[in-house]
Amino acid sequence: MDAPAQLQTDRPWRGELGATLALAWPLILSNLTMALIQATDVVLMGWLGPLPLAASALGLNLTFVFLLLGIGVVTASSPMIATALGRRSSAVRDVRRSFRQACWVAVVISFATWAVLWNAEPIIRALGQEPALARGAATFLRGYMWSILPFLLFQAMRNFLSALERPAWIFIVSAAGIVLNAVVCWALIFGKFGLPALGLFGGGLGSSIVWACLALTLAIVIATGRKTRRFHLFGRWWRADWPRFRHIWRLGLPIGLTMAFEGAVFGAAAYLMGLIDAESIAAHAIALQIAALSFMVPLGLGQAATVRVGRAFGRGDHGGIARAGWTAWLLGVGFMAAMALAMWIFPRELVGLFLSDSAANARVIGLAVSFLAIAALFQIVDGAQVVGAGMLRGLHDTRVPMLFALVGYWVIGLGVGVWLAFYRGWQGVGIWTGLAAGLAFVAVLMIARWAMRERLALVP
Repeated sequence: MDAPAQLQTDRPWRGELGATLALAWPLILSNLTMALIQATDVVLMGWLGPLPLAASALGLNLTFVFLLLGIGVVTASSPMIATALGRRSSAVRDVRRSFRQACWVAVVISFATWAVLWNAEPIIRALGQEPALARGAATFLRGYMWSILPFLLFQAMRNFLSALERPAWIFIVSAAGIVLNAVVCWALIFGKFGLPALGLFGGGLGSSIVWACLALTLAIVIATGRKTRRFHLFGRWWRADWPRFRHIWRLGLPIGLTMAFEGAVFGAAAYLMGLIDAESIAAHAIALQIAALSFMVPLGLGQAATVRVGRAFGRGDHGGIARAGWTAWLLGVGFMAAMALAMWIFPRELVGLFLSDSAANARVIGLAVSFLAIAALFQIVDGAQVVGAGMLRGLHDTRVPMLFALVGYWVIGLGVGVWLAFYRGWQGVGIWTGLAAGLAFVAVLMIARWAMRERLALVP
C-alpha cells in the first residue's frame, strides 16, 4: 500500500482514537474521583481501627449491590440518548423524555433500597456475620443509605452529559467531592469543627451530605449551561411517560443485573471472608479498593464505548461501530496490563496507603498483599469484560451479556472460590482466585459476542 492510501486508511482510526480519548478521560477521572470518595471513607474507618473498618466494609458491600443495580438501570438512558443524537442532533424532546424517566427510575429504586437497608442488621446477621460487626454495619448504613437517591440522580445527569460528549463538568464536580467528602466525613467521624464525634454513623452521614451537594451542583450546571439548557431537562418533572419508563426498565434492568451480579459476587466474597475472620474482611476491603481504583479506567472507556458505538449505531455506520468498539477495548486492556504489573511489584506500598504498617495491623497487611497478587492476575480480563460490556450496550444488547455475568460470576467465580477457600484450605486467596476465574470466563464470552455481532444480527 502506498503512503497516501495508508494515510487514508489510518485516518478514521486516528480520528476515533482522538474522539474516544476526548470523551473517556473526563469519565475516567470522574470514575476515579467517585472511587476515591469511597476510598476516603475506607481510610477514615481504618483510622478508627480494624473492627470499624470491617463493619463499614460489610455495610458498603451490602449497599454496593443495590447501587450497581440502580446505576445499571439508569445507564440505559446513555445508549438511548446517544442513539437519538446519532440519528438527529436536535432531538431535544427525545433526550428530555429519556432523562426524565431515568430519574423516575432512580426514585423507585432508591425507595426500595432504603426499605432493605433500614433492616440491615438482621440481614447481615442472617448471613452468618458476628453480631458486633452486624451492629456496626447497620450503624454506618443508617447514615450512608440516604446517599442512594442523590447518587443515582447524579448518574442520570452524568449519562446525559456523556451522551452529549461534554463530560468535563462531571469531572470538575466529582473532583470537588473528594475534598468535600474528606473534610465532612473527618469532621463527623472524629468530632471536628465543634461537631459531635459520631464514629461509624458520622462516616455514612457525611457521604450522604456530600452526594446531595454534588447532585445539586451538577443540576445547576446543566440548567444554566449554554450548551445544555436548551434541553430543559428539569421542566415538567411530574409528567409521566409510561412507554419510555418501561423501555428504560427493559433495556436497563439487564444492565443493572449484569453490574449487580459482578458487584454482588465481590460482596458475597466479603461475607465469605467474614466466615474466616475479621482480619480477612479488612484485608479484602483494602485489596478491593485498590483494584476498584484501577478498574475505574476501563470502566470509563467502556462508558465512552457505549456512547461512541451508540452514535455510530444510530447513523447505521458499520465501520464506525467497529472502530469505536475496538479502540476502547485496546486502550482498556493495555492500561490494565500496566496496572497488573504495578500491583505485582509494589503490593505492600499500595496497601500502606490505607493502613499504617504496625504490629497490630501486620496480619491484615499480609493478607491484603496476598490478595493483591491474585488481583494483579485478573486485571487484564477485568478490563476486557467491562469494556466489552460497554461496547455491546452501545448496540442495545444487554440480555445475553446479563446471562454471561450470571454464569461467570456466580457459577464459575463463586463456585471455584468456595471450593478453593473451604475445601482446599486456601481461605481468602482461594476466594480471590475464584473471582479471577469468573472474570476471565465473562471476558471471553463478551468479546466473542462482539466479534460475531453482524452474524448474530446485532447490527442491522
